[in-house]
Amino acid sequence: MSHVVVLGAGLGGTIMAYELRKVLGREHQITVVNRGATYSFVPSNPWVAVGWRDTASVEVDLVPVFSKAGIALRPEGAERLVPEENRIELTNGDSVSYDYLVVATGPELAFDEVPGLGPEGHTQSICQVSHAVEAKTAVDRLIANPGPVIIGAAPGASCFGPAYEFAFVLDKALRDAKVRDRVPMVFVTPEPYIGHLGLDGVGDTKGLLESQLRSHHIKWITNARIETVDDGVMHVEELTEDGASKAKHDLPFAFSMILPAFRGVDALRSAAGLVNPRGFVTIDRHQQNQTFPNVFAIGVCVAIPPMGKTAVPVGVPKTGFMIESMVTATAHNIERMIEGKAPNAEASWNAICLADFGDNGVAFVAQPQIPPRNVNWSSSGYWVHVAKVGFEKYFLRKIRTGQSEPFYEKLALQVMGVDKLRSIKFDDNDNAVA
Repeated sequence: MSHVVVLGAGLGGTIMAYELRKVLGREHQITVVNRGATYSFVPSNPWVAVGWRDTASVEVDLVPVFSKAGIALRPEGAERLVPEENRIELTNGDSVSYDYLVVATGPELAFDEVPGLGPEGHTQSICQVSHAVEAKTAVDRLIANPGPVIIGAAPGASCFGPAYEFAFVLDKALRDAKVRDRVPMVFVTPEPYIGHLGLDGVGDTKGLLESQLRSHHIKWITNARIETVDDGVMHVEELTEDGASKAKHDLPFAFSMILPAFRGVDALRSAAGLVNPRGFVTIDRHQQNQTFPNVFAIGVCVAIPPMGKTAVPVGVPKTGFMIESMVTATAHNIERMIEGKAPNAEASWNAICLADFGDNGVAFVAQPQIPPRNVNWSSSGYWVHVAKVGFEKYFLRKIRTGQSEPFYEKLALQVMGVDKLRSIKFDDNDNAVA
């Protein structure tokens, strides 16, 4: 019997546990280590922040679901990973040993890298559902006392989609409250251009998002480095494309939501050979760490180099479908290792993204997410909003029923021509050759 441990129960970790249970027999043990026993659907956080959702509608109690699936849950969380000894030290002093480990921790939020940033400073966040609940209180204050708004991302950020989403969702909420005319809005981003998204754009995301910002009367500053945030004033330096100072902006605000840069979680950072200087797990094309071959990593905790040099640091996002492709490859590779075979599956890293704007939206398909691409498509319209609502309900149902990929999802993806794995060819000895 092998013991496979998944560290983290977010989007990637929860689906990872389900996928492992599907491909491995019941004779193998699966344990999930997570801080808490609740799954939160993070893509719904912009809606929570304006009161369109409550926490109960976007959270799932994992205890009964995992129990039914034969998956053990350790909700104490990890204090420190010790890969040399194949074990995880928990926050209560216990340890969990493993034969194989999948790191799916997500990121640590680096608010401290910009003085005054974050919920403990002067800006709001939608990175966690608790942050979104706090932001809802601040949105209520804004509606009661309208004033300037700043939405955007900090230097080094890699997750830009939610920032764009929240700007437009907030715009819709303010219009519904009949106060939008008293709320000037500006979008501040380290991206070299609107719609870069950390991916050098997908399809015409530049044109689509610039058009949306104009039509919603939202100004923007790109190549923006937020230096400090005081109570009610954000200090921003705008750079030229070659990194020289172009302008200084002291932007007043009554409400601000800024997404931070990410780094690896504290429990991983002391593991030499596992993580890069930023704390992200280094992996090969099989999602496998080079120093510790029984350790795999998926999701936001994975180290991916940035898309070329930019005036202000910009990271690469790890989107939902891209993460699910990592999950499928990892489960396949662990199954092979248990059977005494070498890993051979590679995640496609294809990306499908729906960015909801409240009554509109932008969708894109990137195959693969990192260019050059075979498919590079984007579109906009009300249908994106409808699709995002449908996806939320569908994905939460997957979590509640313990399914990683129902047959109808697999069929739909085949019809769309979107694959989770790169093609694998075998020789007569069952060795991967391509």
